[in-house]
Amino acid sequence: MAKDDLRLEILDQARRLLGDGDQSSSVETQEILKLLNVLVESIERNIEPNEAEKAAGRLTTDLIKNRTLVFTLKQQADELDALKKLSLNLTSSLDLQTVLDAVVTEAMRLVKNARSAHIFLYTNKKLEFGAALNDDGVRNVALALPRPNGLTYNVARNEKQIIVEDMRKHPLYVNAPEAWMGSIIGIPLKINDNIVGVMNLSKSTRGGFSISELRLLELLSDQAAVAISNASLHQIISRQAYSDTVTGLPNRWALDQRLEQEVLNSRRTGNSFAVIMMDLDGFKTVNDTHGHVVGDQVLRTLFNYMATGLRATDFLARYGGDELTLIMSRTDPSASRIVVEKILEKVAIFSFEAPDGEKVHLGLSCGIAIYPIHALTAADLLRAADEALYRAKKQHRGSYVLARGFTGELRRDDTGNKTGGIR
Repeated sequence: MAKDDLRLEILDQARRLLGDGDQSSSVETQEILKLLNVLVESIERNIEPNEAEKAAGRLTTDLIKNRTLVFTLKQQADELDALKKLSLNLTSSLDLQTVLDAVVTEAMRLVKNARSAHIFLYTNKKLEFGAALNDDGVRNVALALPRPNGLTYNVARNEKQIIVEDMRKHPLYVNAPEAWMGSIIGIPLKINDNIVGVMNLSKSTRGGFSISELRLLELLSDQAAVAISNASLHQIISRQAYSDTVTGLPNRWALDQRLEQEVLNSRRTGNSFAVIMMDLDGFKTVNDTHGHVVGDQVLRTLFNYMATGLRATDFLARYGGDELTLIMSRTDPSASRIVVEKILEKVAIFSFEAPDGEKVHLGLSCGIAIYPIHALTAADLLRAADEALYRAKKQHRGSYVLARGFTGELRRDDTGNKTGGIR
């Protein structure tokens, strides 16, 4: 029998055998036929023609008898491949938001008819929105906040997966909006017996999830919990590295990075911004009279008091000692003066009660420099603002002074001394 005729006969026989039972899905049937086609082609190339027909027949019979095992192995291979992709995607970043976005993206990819995926982070028995993705491609817009007795809180509290096959008929969704329909699963994101979040995935169809989908979602949730935990820890450590230990405000390192970024943004957009150096008047007396522990309490209380009322785009950092630096985006000299005057008014009415009952009052002096009027680099802006602050403290404490002229880069003269700066 010709090779092509043999292969067609074998495949026809396989179709008849598969058609005799009703256990094989159309997907499974097609997978088996593709596998059989490859194997028969291999037999034709490697076995004598008179033996090929018998070998192909035996192979067909054995393959059909064990079709469930064959398809299971295929599914497991697909799942392992999916797990590999999950691991690569979720371990490629330590940025928490990037990790959360990757998780919901993978969840939507793994489930047929997926409508939306949400992640809520669980901290101190409270759920906070983390990430979302729907079938229209819209990201990070929460459909609704978790209800106290809803699916998400139930999953978090009980630390168990919940599958709702039909939202319109389930007790958890008795008072849910009419638009909420189909099926949904809530999965705890758990690591070392600790719930770090909950992932919800809804489908537009009723009836729940296939065994394969559930296995893949469980693999995803395990990977997600580890990735979220690592990213959260990295975020905490990063915040500590960028925060002043006494006041909790950003430290000098964070200030330098923000200032460099502000310069780059302003060069691109053409907008001006202000750098304001501030120094407390009379703080040394607090330390000398009440000690450094009370001095730290005064700094922490006053500095955070000063931070209230600033714009979300403003950046207040501890420069060092009793000095602060404020960066104000999209700000000109006139606007910066108004802000500084308000800050001085706030400090003027501030008081701190020391352990002995004495009321501590402090003053504040400020120096203002504007990009690009007074300097074009981060370092030069700080020097211009610092020079203005020095003049304010020297001429009239409790006031502010605007930088004068243009501050250029420091340079050395013929003797090797640094010169330049204020022109």
